[in-house]
Amino acid sequence: MNEKSYTELMKLGAMKRTRLKENFVQDLYIEMLLSEIQLTVEREKLLQKIDAAIDSRDKKSFLQLSGKLKEINKKFGT
Repeated sequence: MNEKSYTELMKLGAMKRTRLKENFVQDLYIEMLLSEIQLTVEREKLLQKIDAAIDSRDKKSFLQLSGKLKEINKKFGT
């Protein structure tokens, strides 16, 4: 039989908990990175639309898009 000692079982349990913590941190980092990428892309598209509204002198669109940009900047923390 392949019975493990108490010490071996404790070491295996500790290693498993460490791996779970590392995976959690890695998943959290990936989620944060994807959120930042999504916000950056959304912000860039919005800036292009704002530029187009300025070029066409569309005040209503400019004000609406500027409001959305403010919301995105709050999410960014800027």
